[in-house]
Amino acid sequence: MKSFTAIALESFPLIKPGDDIPDIVVEVAARNGVKIENGDIIVVAQKIFSKAEGRIVSLGNIKSSIKAREIAEKTGKSSKFVELVLSETNTIIKANSEALLVKDKRDLICINAGIDKSNVEGANNFSLLPEDPDISAKKCRQRIEELTGKKVAVIISDTYSRPFRRGQVNFAIGIAGISPFKDYRGKEDLFGNILKVKNVAVVDEIAAAAELLMGQAKEAKPVVIFKGLKNLVHLSEESSIRELYISKNEDLFKNTL
Repeated sequence: MKSFTAIALESFPLIKPGDDIPDIVVEVAARNGVKIENGDIIVVAQKIFSKAEGRIVSLGNIKSSIKAREIAEKTGKSSKFVELVLSETNTIIKANSEALLVKDKRDLICINAGIDKSNVEGANNFSLLPEDPDISAKKCRQRIEELTGKKVAVIISDTYSRPFRRGQVNFAIGIAGISPFKDYRGKEDLFGNILKVKNVAVVDEIAAAAELLMGQAKEAKPVVIFKGLKNLVHLSEESSIRELYISKNEDLFKNTL
């Protein structure tokens, strides 16, 4: 019988700039009686990396550009907030009263460049995404291995809306130690048909499962440890979230926005 276990760490402290996330994860896991083992997959909410890496910005320190003021008129958003979004953006995809949708500096397609107010202290303070979530995940993984002697995988997750679907889902935005895919292409189904397109984004599925325990409000459970998945997914020394990104030629939704 196939099964896995997901454990949300309890009593996780509020994170401050400069805090060492992997050290805290190992410490809190020990206090929870959770032993970190080879093959564990550790999902960490983006917000605590942003806080630890000093990626919290006050709108009071932002000066609006002419472009930001023009976009603010279209979107109904604060011009300072728009300026902050522009500072994290490569390309604006859509800007109107419904959404400010962009391709950010990490090439993520997201609303407001992933800039968020939730669970950030201070009325005018907002969190930015980590500069490079893959690097953050890699450093976290390496440090956990140093502390425990165990080889784990790390997924950094964040919550996003989806095209043509209501609601939001946790997605992986940075990975280390795990292949983003479980590839079924070339394999047979129950009736001998050869699968041609089944390449499952397992890191997103794991991130989504983690959110069930993390929550989005006052739960204060930003870390979930998965056990029992190492035989169901491919653990890999070399991996990047960019493997999930598609080119313009592959984009089924191009010219629809």
